[in-house]
Amino acid sequence: MALPDSLSVAQARRVTLAAQGFADPPPGGAADMRHLRRVLRRLHLIQMDSVNVLQRAHFMPLFSRLGPYPVQLLERAAYGRPRELFEFWGHEASLITTDLQPLFRWRMARAADLAWGNLRRIVVEQPELVAWVLDEVRARGPITAAEIEHDVPRRKDNWGWNWSVVKEALEWLFYTGQVTAAERTTSFARRYDLPERVLPRAVLDAPTPAPEDAFRALVELSARALGVAAEAELRDYFRLPVDGFKRAVAELVEDKVLLPVSVDGWRPATYLHHEARLPRRVRAATLVSPFDPLIWERARTERLFDMAYRIEIYVPAPRRLYGYYVLPFLLGDRFVARVDLKAERRTGVLQIPAAWLEPAAEQEETAVALAAELHRLAGWLGLHTVAPPDRGDFAGPLAAALKTHAAR
Repeated sequence: MALPDSLSVAQARRVTLAAQGFADPPPGGAADMRHLRRVLRRLHLIQMDSVNVLQRAHFMPLFSRLGPYPVQLLERAAYGRPRELFEFWGHEASLITTDLQPLFRWRMARAADLAWGNLRRIVVEQPELVAWVLDEVRARGPITAAEIEHDVPRRKDNWGWNWSVVKEALEWLFYTGQVTAAERTTSFARRYDLPERVLPRAVLDAPTPAPEDAFRALVELSARALGVAAEAELRDYFRLPVDGFKRAVAELVEDKVLLPVSVDGWRPATYLHHEARLPRRVRAATLVSPFDPLIWERARTERLFDMAYRIEIYVPAPRRLYGYYVLPFLLGDRFVARVDLKAERRTGVLQIPAAWLEPAAEQEETAVALAAELHRLAGWLGLHTVAPPDRGDFAGPLAAALKTHAAR
């Protein structure tokens, strides 16, 4: 079936959701590595974040697409053997499929220009320290920064993180690809090791593409993962630099890999991946993490779903509109509600500080579906109770639906 050269917003939503894996059939039974790999082949990478108020960010996109799955599957892919994912700066800190490692070597090679100030400064001002840290990893890895910091003075930088110069040296080595993450500790600290002791030999031996070839490949993967996207969104997926990006887009258009398309009401130039699917409908019913690639680019989220969304973790509490850690609820092909969630692990309770209904959503249908999803999420997290919402315009209807669902 030929792809159209113009789309309604509803069609663009369905194209996007299909590209992101929300139109795939759910696992028939327990999710296994085949299901996990299917999602990873669609997304190419998963963002990581240290916030753990509900669940670590990298576990959530798989839950949104597969439902309750054993988190050990992702841990095995990320830190087991053979290694199927590696940590690097993809879209922020990310787990990326290992076959893409050669496509990021240009970023490693350009660390002196692209890495943030502290890392560039440490290698210029204290090269002997950087060399010593690399020797320590070579001799003792896998190892955390804390295990080799000794009495090096610590300073607090303006990000609010408390990194020692040893940590900065390790992160420089990580950015340049001289070390990689072998695993994570229970406190989410990286254990660093040499790439040759972590990554598959075939990946390490793969030729390094020219930067322009890497950009082209990454733009194509971005378009494949997004389905339909404007240029800013194609760049944002892997955080590509401007230089080389425009050329990559032009070449992909010339080769008909990217198809120019108009979407009703969208002003930016927009492209459809030539293998994109337009399903008749999407039957999703799932919560979506703030760090999910579906909603990374907030302007795109608003154009596609008519939902203004931002994460309010860093907003002072009195100025938050919806809550600290708010997840939108996807029902069909629309976001119909959003809930502020917190996993109280000590008491086994999924807390709902706030619940809000989106303006065009049907109240009763949304309440019933969201109640079922919250109980499903709680079970996956090992929590035995879902508390009623504390506040929000949807607190009452959702509390009633939760009570009805629990009584079944």
